[in-house]
Amino acid sequence: MTAITTEPTEKTGARTAEAAELISDARERIDALDDRIIGLVQERMAVSAVIQKERIASGGRRVNLSREMEILATYRDALGRPGTALAMTLLELCRGKI
Repeated sequence: MTAITTEPTEKTGARTAEAAELISDARERIDALDDRIIGLVQERMAVSAVIQKERIASGGRRVNLSREMEILATYRDALGRPGTALAMTLLELCRGKI
């Protein structure tokens, strides 16, 4: 049987040592995932900058709205309504405000 402490562990909010350890390990994984996600977003921003530069240099517009609609649909289909908000944030990070 796992002992229950009288106070939750401050860092994790857990009431047992087992739960606190599991939460700490899972948080380390989340932190590593967040680092990877940030790196991928930065990479996406760099690729988007290349696309915008070439599009403008060729006489096109900075933003391709039909392509953005495809991206919004992809995120919405994969993640539901919050996916649309996430995609909008990514688009704004990558191309700036329109």
